[in-house]
Amino acid sequence: MTTNDNSLQTRMAEKIAQIDSLCARARIMPVITIAREQDILPLADALAAGGLGVLEITLRSEHGLTAIRRLREERPELCVGAGTVLDRQMLAAAIEAGAQFIVTPGSTAELLQAGLESDVPMLPGTSSASDIMLGYALGYRRFKLFPAEVCGGVAALKALGGPFGGVRFCPTGGINPDNLQRYMALPNVMCVGGTWMFDSQWVKNGDWARIQQASAEALQLLE
Repeated sequence: MTTNDNSLQTRMAEKIAQIDSLCARARIMPVITIAREQDILPLADALAAGGLGVLEITLRSEHGLTAIRRLREERPELCVGAGTVLDRQMLAAAIEAGAQFIVTPGSTAELLQAGLESDVPMLPGTSSASDIMLGYALGYRRFKLFPAEVCGGVAALKALGGPFGGVRFCPTGGINPDNLQRYMALPNVMCVGGTWMFDSQWVKNGDWARIQQASAEALQLLE
């Protein structure tokens, strides 16, 4: 094994540890698409007041990078990552904006390699055993299962636990208060991603107190 291989292994181990730490802190990770710039701070504040301080800001809207940048500058106590990262260019832009972690909806060879080269930890998206194996071959051991319910949900995660004993997941997509506890009870689930804590109408109406309450209630389900 070359010195470079050892260096890559060490860096990957460090990034896996970072992901484990942030997922342990999060338990439930809000997956946020910002529709209006004016919502960035009050939404983040409401979620944090309810106990959710690790936020995935998706790049699905024009405000995604702005939200990451502003939250890193104005809410440094929060842990802010970028989601819906699709290629190297988006990865670079997210890191430049200050993203502390990266989440992708799926895996490509190019994006997995870019994640290896970056100092920022990445949670690659997967929907199958084949996707996991692409990342596994490069040293990845932490993945986002997406869309979780469509991919088989709890049953799929139980099945994947057999061949991939050292792999852990953050399932996202279809998680809600009715199935949250079943997901979190699985040994290969680190945390879950979701949106039910901040209904789009609540955000539109500026009902921040309701979002704070829903966030607190979500965490109470895990006590």
